[in-house]
Amino acid sequence: MTEVVRAEMVGQVLEVLAEAGRSVRAGEPVVLLESMKMEIPVACEVGGLVTEVGVAVGDVVHSGDVLVVLG
Repeated sequence: MTEVVRAEMVGQVLEVLAEAGRSVRAGEPVVLLESMKMEIPVACEVGGLVTEVGVAVGDVVHSGDVLVVLG
């Protein structure tokens, strides 16, 4: 089963906490965004193996953009 973690708002990527090939737990933050001068951790809803990271530090993301894919 593939799980896609998407941005819920417009923001800039401050830190990418996940990397391809690493396992993550449900609720674990995978990306840290900055939006409206607030740091917002984006967590995955389910655990799994990170198969793809779709963003890099400094990227601007919009609502619905793919951040991380778990496989």
